[in-house]
Amino acid sequence: MNNKKAGVLLVNLGTPTAPTAAAIKTFLSEFLHDKRVVDMNRFIWCPLLHGVILPIRAPKVAKLYQSVWMEDGSPLMVYSQRQVSALQDRLSLPVALGMTYGQPAIKSGIELLEEQGCDEIIILPLYPQYSRTTTAAVFDQIGKQYKTTSVLPNFTMVHNYHDHPLYIKALAESIRLSWKEKGKGDYVLCSYHGIPQRFVDNGDIYAEHCIRTTELLAEELGLNSEQIGMSYQSRFGREAWLQPYTSETLKELAPKGIKSLDIISPAFSVDCLETLEELSEECKEIYMTAGGEKYTFIPCLNDDELHIEMMAAIVSSKISRS
Repeated sequence: MNNKKAGVLLVNLGTPTAPTAAAIKTFLSEFLHDKRVVDMNRFIWCPLLHGVILPIRAPKVAKLYQSVWMEDGSPLMVYSQRQVSALQDRLSLPVALGMTYGQPAIKSGIELLEEQGCDEIIILPLYPQYSRTTTAAVFDQIGKQYKTTSVLPNFTMVHNYHDHPLYIKALAESIRLSWKEKGKGDYVLCSYHGIPQRFVDNGDIYAEHCIRTTELLAEELGLNSEQIGMSYQSRFGREAWLQPYTSETLKELAPKGIKSLDIISPAFSVDCLETLEELSEECKEIYMTAGGEKYTFIPCLNDDELHIEMMAAIVSSKISRS
């Protein structure tokens, strides 16, 4: 008989606390100091980050956040909190939220679960495809925050779910719903968040997972290579990142005769700046300028019922039965 009380920690990247340059500077400083994200020599990177990048980038990013900010806060935070509530109702278990950067911190989320008597904690990083820059960074935070703790909680951490049948089903259903409501485009573009090509060359399996997700989604939807493809967005810096780049792909599609495009970002579990502003607005302008006629942005799964069903299935499979 299992006498343990299980709890769930949902983890996402994090978000600024306000759409201001000061709040964004604080958030980006923590995020871009992580060697999992930027592994440049600190003596070179830190002066560059604080002397050039943050002073220039923070005000620009603040304006973008202001365009997508919701009444209750950052979209990433609002949708993440809705996921917590929906999953808790579904599982009838305590569920808490933790962010790799910013608040609420991973440690505070675990402490909240412990206060509710949880001695078995399932950690679900909401990154379908594993990467050293995301999932591994969650593991680092757990180790760092509990480095001086005498007794560690009983953890189970989900590695990835890029090929989970319910994840693929949820993605496919979101596309079918878009087709039903807005019409079916000539082509589906799956735009994943990019990472430096060097990371993959050194062993990161992220690109493999992105490719597999796209393949399985194509199978589920019955689409061939002329009807669905993939690319990578959100480049930063001068070095080569995973290709093809979304911005360049969009410029090429319309001249090839693809005048109606459906675009989705399977790497994001909730809508955020990269989807609501970059993918929905910036990328639309690139595509339409290149000759496209219809551009349909398909939102992230957020707190969609099938998405919550998938989370519940993953968590249930990890709970100890002994």
